[in-house]
Amino acid sequence: MTEKAGRSCPIRYQYGAAKIAEVPATSCDVLYVVGGLYGNAFALEAIENLAAHEPGKVRICFNGDFNWFNKSSEDFEHINQRVLNHDCILGNVEAELGEPLDVADCGCAYPENVDQGVVDRSNFIHTELKRCAQQQPELLGALLQKPFFARYSVGALKVAVVHGDGDSLAGWRFDPAHLHRADEAPWRAALFEKAQVNVFASSHTCSAAFHHEPLPNGQTGLISNNGAAGMASEPGSLNGLFTRISATRLNNTALVFQSTQLNGVWVEQVRVQFDQAAWQQHFLSQWPEGTAAHTSYFKRISEGV
Repeated sequence: MTEKAGRSCPIRYQYGAAKIAEVPATSCDVLYVVGGLYGNAFALEAIENLAAHEPGKVRICFNGDFNWFNKSSEDFEHINQRVLNHDCILGNVEAELGEPLDVADCGCAYPENVDQGVVDRSNFIHTELKRCAQQQPELLGALLQKPFFARYSVGALKVAVVHGDGDSLAGWRFDPAHLHRADEAPWRAALFEKAQVNVFASSHTCSAAFHHEPLPNGQTGLISNNGAAGMASEPGSLNGLFTRISATRLNNTALVFQSTQLNGVWVEQVRVQFDQAAWQQHFLSQWPEGTAAHTSYFKRISEGV
């Protein structure tokens, strides 16, 4: 395994924010942006149940990495068939599933502060998932046709749904550490103008952020990084998170982790509460102690962030 495997960002991932503005905006009353499901069918069930009780026209967009722990043929088929019933874009996990099995690279573009052991284990997990995916070529083909980003219109808001950041599928500059950097503020502000949006909804970095960005036109842009819908993302709990955008607030306010209103439209990060015992049991049946995924993720799954 080369040192760069898992740290590099393929050239094809680097689309640039101006490309987002070229995509027609899909209109809806309620938008769920679900990043980082990671193959968790119990979280998926909870999200679909919430959406079923929403008024008006609802769209769920899975913005990548909806696969990860679902390495069995049954789990892979189950997750992807359900996701493909909704809108979805590719994360690096999905985008790399068609690559040769002897190319062990998850496409995560991990920064240097991430331990090499984490990177190596991610590459191994991805190879296991890739082996499963390539045994289902029709389903894999349907996945690989999906785009890198999407654009929506919810009330007066235009929303860019991305996986990484505004310029790259595997970009890390919507990670909380980067969003606190004042020197990157001009780059962030320019993204909103280039993409012609008010909101960016992302995930990829697996760390939640809810960032207001002052814009040169006097308005405010918002970056909502939901962390992960299928793994603990709310501090002090085992709840996942997703981003909800609508003119009306979620009727169950106890599920709202944080929120803001822009141009009369609510943007909320919503808790994903699912059967933790069942999920942990299922995870352990696929990834018992000593496996790569258990070493990297079970503490977070069982204890939170």
